[in-house]
Amino acid sequence: MNLKSLLFLICCSLFINLANGQDTTTTLVPPKVENWYEKINIRGYAQLRYNGLLETNPDLKCEQCDKSWGGNGGFFFRRIRLVFFGNVHERVYIYIQPDLASSATSNNLHFTQIRDAYFDLALDAKKEFRFRIGQSKVPFGFENLQSSQNRLPLDRHDGLNSAVANERDIGMVFYWAPAKIRKRFSHLVRAGLKGSGDYGVFGLGAYNGQTANKNEMNDEPHLVARLTYPFELKNKQIIEPSIQAFTGKSVVVSRTPGVIGINDRFEYLDQRAAATLVLYPQPFGIQMEYNIGTGPRYNPETNTIEQRQLQGGYATVSYFLRLKDQILIPFSRYHYYEGGKKHELDSRSYKVNEFEIGAEWQPIKNFELVVMYTISDRRFEDAVNPSNLQSGRLLRIQAQFNF
Repeated sequence: MNLKSLLFLICCSLFINLANGQDTTTTLVPPKVENWYEKINIRGYAQLRYNGLLETNPDLKCEQCDKSWGGNGGFFFRRIRLVFFGNVHERVYIYIQPDLASSATSNNLHFTQIRDAYFDLALDAKKEFRFRIGQSKVPFGFENLQSSQNRLPLDRHDGLNSAVANERDIGMVFYWAPAKIRKRFSHLVRAGLKGSGDYGVFGLGAYNGQTANKNEMNDEPHLVARLTYPFELKNKQIIEPSIQAFTGKSVVVSRTPGVIGINDRFEYLDQRAAATLVLYPQPFGIQMEYNIGTGPRYNPETNTIEQRQLQGGYATVSYFLRLKDQILIPFSRYHYYEGGKKHELDSRSYKVNEFEIGAEWQPIKNFELVVMYTISDRRFEDAVNPSNLQSGRLLRIQAQFNF
């Protein structure tokens, strides 16, 4: 075929396409530039509680747990959380979570307060090595790391939660986990198996030590380390053992006038070590933790905040039932703690024995209902109430909305 014939065929083809209304031009589409706001996602949840049913002792309270315990009680927003998160760069992940229902006291409710504000800086393309910088959860204890959105009992147990009020502090933590295990951590949460989330196989960090949203008081950071691994067995069951520890010095800030300290600064050695064992509910589940250590504790006999040993932990059993499109998880937990709470008035002295039995019902993914019966024996003493043993029972109800 000569050149004239080839040009003739091309012209005929163009003519036919134009006659049929087809566009023969080629448009070059520039690559889409993603705006910053398209990289940010939003999710959240809200929890509404009522603790007044079948209550036998209005003086039974838990300041660390739920400020609507005891007294007049009533309906109570435990949490209203919004989470802003996303990968703003292939190596940078942001996570900012304010709580719109923080409670300063039982009579001062619904303050907005930052819970999390951290930034993950990945050191490699697979994001197996990363630094978490900002205010985030201190990697000490499985239940402390487990989101309250996923946890079965309504409150965290006193034993390990007394180590870090609100579970958080400001600092920097290095995390490492293979990509395969990071996916497993994610699966344990997405599948509804009550996972803790991705806090690495190994974590090592430094933080202020005065708990979240509090100023540092002695310019001596706490150090924390954690090692955990979710093993998948031949029957697809997953079991996760963990060990963790921290050390530092804490300053008792909230004090009654006249209370004596071991030094003028009210500074105390703050050390703990803990062990964890989790068998994920497929369908039967077990979750156990125990910690020992030392810290400040009020002594009502001498009106002194002393350096004392502490110990405590819990055991939770559960059973995962899938009823067509609904989920029902009955559970029971016993927990014990004896020691001080450094973040409460006078490093309040505690001895706690508590048994809970309840169930979580999920009729749809955006709504959960928890009903839990609590049998509690709590001794909590400070300079204002130097002899305070309270026992009682109550039925607690929580409606949770996920969005």
